[in-house]
Amino acid sequence: MAIAILIAALAGATLALFFQPRWWFPDAISAHAKAYDAHFLVTLWVIGCIFVLAQGLLAWVTFRYRDRGQTPSVSSGNNRLEIIWTSVTAVVFVALAFAGQGIWARVHLAAADPRALHVEVMAKQFAWSYRYAGADQAFGRVDIRQIDDAGGNPFGIDSKDPKGDDDITAALLRVPVGQPVELLLKSRDVIHNFFVRELRLKQDVVPGMTIPLRFTADTIGTYEVPCSELCGLGHHQMRSALVVMTPDAYEEWLQEARQQVALP
Repeated sequence: MAIAILIAALAGATLALFFQPRWWFPDAISAHAKAYDAHFLVTLWVIGCIFVLAQGLLAWVTFRYRDRGQTPSVSSGNNRLEIIWTSVTAVVFVALAFAGQGIWARVHLAAADPRALHVEVMAKQFAWSYRYAGADQAFGRVDIRQIDDAGGNPFGIDSKDPKGDDDITAALLRVPVGQPVELLLKSRDVIHNFFVRELRLKQDVVPGMTIPLRFTADTIGTYEVPCSELCGLGHHQMRSALVVMTPDAYEEWLQEARQQVALP
């Protein structure tokens, strides 16, 4: 009987944690993030109901068939019940997984918005760099022999290509609120991971590949961009920020950045 009470008490304490708001995610700042949270919440409710049912049955069985000095009995199980609960479990699992895949596919498989702001992202040990196209809306050619972190050229923009003369290189990712954005993720050395928890987005950045990642931030603010893939001894220092700005503030920053690039 004591074991049954202990099982019920532990199940009740675990259930109480579901209703504590302190452990929940930070505020979502995109439609994708909100859809992710909604699906996660549905999954929690489904699993929570199954958990309560299973633990309740376990406590009842433990209490009902406790040792009271009676003669032990042997049971060979019930195949029909096992088939039913295995089938129900499979259906619930597949349904939840299918719904989650739709949320994932809208980010990774949907076509890019023609109005999207394109930003190149370079990951390297142990920093992030961002490149914006200049007034010509074209990225200049790159040459790995011209990479110069100390000189402000982490992408290796080719000095012989006039299209790269007005490219903007920044240490922070700045985007206007409500503007579709397409990041072009690249790595210069090892595998890194671009992660913004408020966007509910994580994407590995693999050397030798250009990986697109799309989002639209709808809340103004500054959000941390850490590397969430162990990439070396300085991994803990590899942090940047996503700055979501009003369109006017973004345009003002963009004009100032272009003026800085135009300086000799």
